[in-house]
Amino acid sequence: MKQNFILFGILVLCLSCTEKENTAQLGPLLSEQLKFSHTDENWFVPTQVAVNGLTSEQANWKDSTDNHSIAELISHLAFWNEIQLRAFKGEDFSDFKIDNDTTFVTYTQEGWNNIVLKLDSIQMELKQLTENANEEQLSEWASNMSAIASHNAYHAGQVVYIRKRNGWWNRK
Repeated sequence: MKQNFILFGILVLCLSCTEKENTAQLGPLLSEQLKFSHTDENWFVPTQVAVNGLTSEQANWKDSTDNHSIAELISHLAFWNEIQLRAFKGEDFSDFKIDNDTTFVTYTQEGWNNIVLKLDSIQMELKQLTENANEEQLSEWASNMSAIASHNAYHAGQVVYIRKRNGWWNRK
């Protein structure tokens, strides 16, 4: 009986050590995921590369279906990335109406340039927030941070598809 108790105690100690090690590794992993979906091409094209060099005319282009334009996709990403960033910072949303349909916007050239800069800034701040987070925050935010990176990668892929379809994609 005493041996079982000792073995159980060792198991709990090992699990808590492993959990701390996993949490310590979580920050760099999440930061890397955010970096890959923002600036550094890895398995897929990040948002910064996907939108580079686009004009507002190209960004606002839509096919004859109900598909979204590049501008609408980037506006959508900026909105949801900002919502998550504000939530991680503990900001109050009690008076804020979240309506996904309103996130899809078209832009003038100046507006397009601004939304691209805004998304870039928000993504950079999310990465910095992750790098400066403590273990408790990382554990709490991990699922959402991972979803943000996946969501950004998904829509960056749509942007690249639209660009390729229209002959606007030049890897150089």
